[in-house]
Formats: sequence, C-alpha cells, structure tokens
Amino acid sequence: MHETILTTKTVYQGRVVTLDVRRVRLPDGQEQQREVVRHQGAVALVALDEQQNVLLVRQYRSGAQQTMLEIPAGLLEPGEAPEVCAARELQEETGFKPARLEHLGGLHPTPGYTTEYIHLYLATGLSEARLTGDADEFIELLRLPFAEALALIERGAITDGKTLVGLLRVARRLGL
Repeated sequence: MHETILTTKTVYQGRVVTLDVRRVRLPDGQEQQREVVRHQGAVALVALDEQQNVLLVRQYRSGAQQTMLEIPAGLLEPGEAPEVCAARELQEETGFKPARLEHLGGLHPTPGYTTEYIHLYLATGLSEARLTGDADEFIELLRLPFAEALALIERGAITDGKTLVGLLRVARRLGL
C-alpha cells in the first residue's frame, strides 16, 4: 500500500502553496502521475469564553466563492511552533489572547492531493489583546452560544471542514 516517488517536478511556487507533479510507482509496479499541493500547515482554534460562547469569524473564501463561517485559523510560519501560531492567529483574527491552549489533535483536510495538516486547539481564559491582522483579510467576528454553533452545523450553515471537526471535538469534550 505504498507508492514510491520516482521523480518530482515543481510546476508552481506561490506564497501559500507549491504544486509538484510526481511520477510514482504503485504497489503493483505500474507508474502514475500525481499532482501534490505542498502546504506549510496551519492551526485552527475553538475559542470559548467563560459563558461557553464560541468565537467564529466570517470571511470570504475564494476557493469556495462564498462567505463562510469558521473557527479562527491561520498559516504556520516557517519553523514556528503550532501553539505559538495558534495564540498569534487568535489575537489577529479576534482580538483575544488565550490563557490556556489545549491541543485537540489535528486533521489532513484533503490528503488525496495536499500535504496540508491543521493543528486544532481549544482556547480558553480569553482576554482582550488585539494584534494587527493580515492586510488582505477582511474578517467579521461573531460570538455565539456553543449550542447555537452546533445547530448551525446541523442546518448546513457551517461547511468548513476544520470548523466542523474542531467544534464537534469540543462538543464531545463538553459532553454535548
């Protein structure tokens, strides 16, 4: 069940992703071409305040061509520890700093064609501490009761994968 990489050719290198075309040998000896999007990885946080409200962000996503409701998230900088990135991204996107970060595992959002791995965290003990966000991000902050966020999943209003996984993992921890 293993593929052997025979050759790799980088056909595009951008700010966020690199596209490689690989020639691979399959377990049965056949050769195939694979297109792989290399990605530096990311973090995403379920941020809960003292009243069990969750902080969500609404922003336009070019790939989906729509405005989406998501948990705060962001890209890892080269060599940056995921927990450092998580705290920074939460401050940039929501204006809140976590006193506690609990690692919830992570996910490969689309392992068929990308190396992306997203580290998930639960952020609690929130206090106001804004950092300047990215110049190309236009984000609206929402604070909703956690149960209402779960209801949005059930209604199909939240479709972002990292948000679904993060909220559902925290729901299990809370016994919901």
